[in-house]
Amino acid sequence: MSQLSIEDLNRIKTKVLQSCQLDARRHNVRITVHMGTCGISSGADKVLNVLQGEIEACGRNDIVVTSSGCAGICNREPLITIEIAGQESVKYGEVDVEKARHIFRQHVIGNQPVAEWVFARGWEQTEKDFAGPLSPIAGVSHHIRDIPFFGLQKPWVMRNRGLIQADKIEEYIGRDGYAAAAKALFQMTPDDIIREVKTSGIRGRGGAGFPTGLKWEFAARSAGDEKYVLCNADEGDPGAFMDRCVLESDPHAVLEGMIIAARAIGSHQGYIYCRAEYPLAVRTLNTAIEQARQMGLLGQDILKSGFGFDVEVYRGAGAFVCGEETALMTSIEGKRGTPRPRPPFPALQGLWKRPTILNNVETLANIAPIILNGGQWYAGVGTLRSKGTKVFALTGDVNNVGLVEVPMGTPLKQIIYDIGGGISEGKQFKAVQLGGPSGGCIPAQHLDVPVDYESITQLGAIVGSGGMIVMDEDKCMVDVARFFMEFCTDESCGKCAPCRAGTTQMLEILNRACEGKGRADDIQTLEKWAAIIQDTALCGLGQTAPNPVLSTLRYFRHEYESHILAKRCPTGVCRPLVIYHALEDQCMPCLQTVAGYDAGGYEGLKSFLPELVPERLMAKIAHSGCAVDLARFSMMAPTQNNSCTKCVPCRLGAAQLMGILEDIACGRGKLQMLDMLIELTDTMRIASECPVGKTAGDIVLLMLEHFGDQFEAHIREGACPAGICRVEPVYHTTCPLCASVTNERRS
Repeated sequence: MSQLSIEDLNRIKTKVLQSCQLDARRHNVRITVHMGTCGISSGADKVLNVLQGEIEACGRNDIVVTSSGCAGICNREPLITIEIAGQESVKYGEVDVEKARHIFRQHVIGNQPVAEWVFARGWEQTEKDFAGPLSPIAGVSHHIRDIPFFGLQKPWVMRNRGLIQADKIEEYIGRDGYAAAAKALFQMTPDDIIREVKTSGIRGRGGAGFPTGLKWEFAARSAGDEKYVLCNADEGDPGAFMDRCVLESDPHAVLEGMIIAARAIGSHQGYIYCRAEYPLAVRTLNTAIEQARQMGLLGQDILKSGFGFDVEVYRGAGAFVCGEETALMTSIEGKRGTPRPRPPFPALQGLWKRPTILNNVETLANIAPIILNGGQWYAGVGTLRSKGTKVFALTGDVNNVGLVEVPMGTPLKQIIYDIGGGISEGKQFKAVQLGGPSGGCIPAQHLDVPVDYESITQLGAIVGSGGMIVMDEDKCMVDVARFFMEFCTDESCGKCAPCRAGTTQMLEILNRACEGKGRADDIQTLEKWAAIIQDTALCGLGQTAPNPVLSTLRYFRHEYESHILAKRCPTGVCRPLVIYHALEDQCMPCLQTVAGYDAGGYEGLKSFLPELVPERLMAKIAHSGCAVDLARFSMMAPTQNNSCTKCVPCRLGAAQLMGILEDIACGRGKLQMLDMLIELTDTMRIASECPVGKTAGDIVLLMLEHFGDQFEAHIREGACPAGICRVEPVYHTTCPLCASVTNERRS
């Protein structure tokens, strides 16, 4: 393809806009399947194949099927959009293969929308509003902007969400793509570009929040013939998927931002550092780069401006530390990715000791609209010191999971309850983790906080790159802190002792607390190590590693005290701190009883407590007990008694039995699990090396034999018919003969 000029860009845009218009003579129907990673993992690729097959079978050539990236609301994937000439577009959610066939035949061929499956009408982008007659399903379906998840968002970074195919550069150009790059190349000097970016007030969206224009200005003023523009797409935070979705859906937005940045600082080479675990993003990026080169939008003499700039994708191996800017540069240089001391800062000496700027995916995707519309336009949204919009990956215990872009300063409560739809299963909100392993937990009393850099930092968290993990009342905050500390310990590069040794020490204390082995001074020791790491670690990732522990100590100190001093997990999550006992009216053998007799199993119980003869046991269960609960309870000793782990059949068999019984008791069971229980107990009886292992599953078999209907009822109804098996039983007493403390099952 020949090199493009500005006139060519305008001509392509006009052609794309014309081709997008549906008409009965050429293309009467367009079907869009939204195929980000979330959609594909839910079966969008199969839906696409079915629709293509249906089009081929019907023989019509006026129907086209296309694809786009993530539509934003990941828990409703696969999503498809049906557009028919002269009608308002219709979106269907949670489409499977059979639904796709039915929708095609009734809506596409029969021109009758399947009202009960419609997710929404119209587009979230106002410029795509339909001006024709009202849809026949308007009375039974919402316009997409009337759904709070979409209506309360402001899609600037995700301006092309659902509208373009990522592998079609022409479609990006049709949405004003590369117009900002042309403006920067022909109408602005490098100083003009930097001034506009500084006016916008945009701050780095990768976590640190450093002013982007200031960073560019430092690099532009640094002496050197070789300078580099880097894009950090090494998204490593647990629960974060903002950058992945942008790269999969709109890669040219990032490339255009890099071109403008290169023009501003005088760079001619750029690198996108993307983790190899994002295969679709890597493939999409490489396709976009090749298309841009073929059109003369990358390489020498871009748009015949005399300015040259090219980009390569560097695949990272997944090390979390390579998200730190100096470690990322070290990795591109072909060395082990470890941080370097600063100063000198990368704007002076970065990649190969040349002036370098590093911005993340979201920051660069913001640049083209800023240049095209002006810095003042961008600064008109947000707060005094936090301008523009921010993309969050909303996930966890929330009804609407997906990608959310809101103005800076939006209240946290609005994001979680209005956009997110509130806490799943009607439970209570407990905390939200912001900023990933470097961030912190914000509790319910601060739900009204505006989401901006300063406000969130004051509460002990950070905005970070945009991970937002919502947690309900059932989460143990000590366990949450342990999870993030374990992550930081595993991902520590080991270069500096404070991070390497300090995170290990903090994790050891947290593990002790969750295992019921905490010491009286553990909280003070945690705080001491946290201060040491914050003050002395080499890089930002190490310095912020203690944040989840400090924020949970700040707001949930009572949970730490309960774990360490009372040896009790208030939520029942930390299993070693959960003690089981029998209720007086249910005759359930206690843990000490099962573990106290060498023969084990039901025969051991019968010998140890002679009154527990089968007839009496059966009568009590039938009268007021639950066979599933007793079977689950009987496996406590084999799974919690760690004195012997010699033989695999006993050790793993008991754990698998317990897991299956937990699933059945808590409403997650399947009928085939009953056969698995029998097979596991038979295997243990044959292969275990001692009587305890051989008879460990006896009570399970006994309950299955006499009360198989109760097991089936749990599975069929998804709950315990007797209301006994709820979540995790938390008991105080341990003696079945003198149980006197009230049952403390959590509803």
